[in-house]
Amino acid sequence: MTDHDHGYKRLFSHPEMIRDLLLGFVPADWIAELDFATLEKYPTEFIDDRLRNRRSDVIWRVRWGRDWLYIYILLEFQSGVHPFMAVRLLTYIDLLYQDLVRGRQLGRSRRLPSVLPIVLYNGRRRWTASTDLDALIEPGPAGLAAYRPQVRYLLIDESAYADADLASMRNLVAALFRLENSRGPEAVREVLVALADWLAAPEQAELQRSFLLWLREGFLKARLPNVSFPELNNLEETRIMLTER
Repeated sequence: MTDHDHGYKRLFSHPEMIRDLLLGFVPADWIAELDFATLEKYPTEFIDDRLRNRRSDVIWRVRWGRDWLYIYILLEFQSGVHPFMAVRLLTYIDLLYQDLVRGRQLGRSRRLPSVLPIVLYNGRRRWTASTDLDALIEPGPAGLAAYRPQVRYLLIDESAYADADLASMRNLVAALFRLENSRGPEAVREVLVALADWLAAPEQAELQRSFLLWLREGFLKARLPNVSFPELNNLEETRIMLTER
């Protein structure tokens, strides 16, 4: 993973980012029924042990009524589109379920929890791969239809959102997408003004720090590779520095 990718993973290790991702970009009524105060990060070491080349997975769980619901986010930074992403997610969800079974975390019902698989994609090419595993499998005999595995993931393609729509949202993830999609310094400064306001409270200091690290080590290095940036203490300093330069 690059510094940019590590910065993304750090950002989505904050519950505020997961809450805003779900509220702003998952078009489902049941999202409003989730108890976001219960958001809890779930370890992904079991995925690293089995699939050592994948280190861009983020797993959270949240209460929906009395039950846990798991949010599996795959941060996809490839410039190319992975045509068999649904197959990969089938494997990852299986590993998650095996870990829950081994850890005896199924509760009294002994039933597996629901999982929402999300692919968060920030490539420049539009995503063209099927989001449904069924579309990748040959039809075969009619009698086999009942035995076909079922996996569908929610694709969130950052470049598919218009800046005007993102700008209308008071949403941390929308601000991140606006930065990624920005084509000039004015747009970047506008987003930084909003983020500095939203993350001004002392309890948001760690999340603001994560944004700062991603901006300096990932975003700005990629946009301005030959420029050396100083240590910055907050988002307002970053905005001023960009204005001056």
